[in-house]
Amino acid sequence: MHSIFVYGTLKRGFPNHTAIKKTQAFIGRFQTCERYELVLTAPWYSPVMIDERGAGHNVVGEVFAADAEALAELDRLEGTHLPTGYRRIEVQVQNIDTGAMIVAWVYVKSRLLIDQVVSAPMAEYSIDPRYVPPSRRSI
Repeated sequence: MHSIFVYGTLKRGFPNHTAIKKTQAFIGRFQTCERYELVLTAPWYSPVMIDERGAGHNVVGEVFAADAEALAELDRLEGTHLPTGYRRIEVQVQNIDTGAMIVAWVYVKSRLLIDQVVSAPMAEYSIDPRYVPPSRRSI
């Protein structure tokens, strides 16, 4: 099993959670041990954690246990096979309730692949009413 840290629309109660809840078990609320910039990007107001350590905040999210099949499905959803897609990297995260630390996979993007940032860096993503889910995107 793999641990996967999600910080955006894959969290419980968010629009894309159905993609993760099928085969994964919730482990808990965690935050990154290092600081990252978590921002909203145009044109869909999607949350993106930028692949640069040391700036921004300790990002708050959730960790799920994922088998290899589920991880492959998430890779497809996040477009890791596309030149403009996300990259999956390992980061150290800390359980907010217990303080326990683990290493988990997370999806990040290079700043060079982001067309436009439309928010200040945030520690935790809350659903933005302007968010456009994949099913409503024209591209």
